[in-house]
Amino acid sequence: MIAIDPLQGTERDNYKLLIGSIIPRPIAFVTTLSDEEVLNGAPFSYFNIVSSNPPLISVAIQHAAGKSKDTARNIKQTKEFVIHIVDEQNVGQVNRTAAPLPPDQSEVTLAGLTPVDSLRIAVPGVQEAKVRMECVLEQCVELPNTDLIIGRIVQFHLDEAIYNAGRIDPVKLGAVSRLAGNSYAGIGEIFEIERPV
Repeated sequence: MIAIDPLQGTERDNYKLLIGSIIPRPIAFVTTLSDEEVLNGAPFSYFNIVSSNPPLISVAIQHAAGKSKDTARNIKQTKEFVIHIVDEQNVGQVNRTAAPLPPDQSEVTLAGLTPVDSLRIAVPGVQEAKVRMECVLEQCVELPNTDLIIGRIVQFHLDEAIYNAGRIDPVKLGAVSRLAGNSYAGIGEIFEIERPV
């Protein structure tokens, strides 16, 4: 085994070790509204479930040049956002939203995604996602160089083709995950292992 002290490496060294080993990572495509009503959209792979009761998710948004990114800033101001699951059909468009645009330009428009009204919050989602979750800000934990967003889901939207008897079909969803560099992965082989009782 190779032993590496994270304090002896650079931030980029630690980043490469983290994104290369903590895989696959689900990808959240997050839409927010700015004070000027610009629909912002950006993908984040530091994303996961926090709790099912209440339904909470987390998104860690690292700062850019020492400041909160547009997504985190908008969430802190409006207290609302929409999480979309990135899948095989929309990953190309979502990838385009990672372009560094100024706050007055919409990444959603740039990527050719279709805004759709939400039911419980003011922030629109995008039609191209098979799963979207309307969220309100539960808590923002301001960490060194990162805003850790905890969101409470107030509304689910699911494509009828992937939903059956309370469950989501993982194959029909076709979610993609983030690896390292420019690499992504699909669902791949699915296998089952019984949990001990």
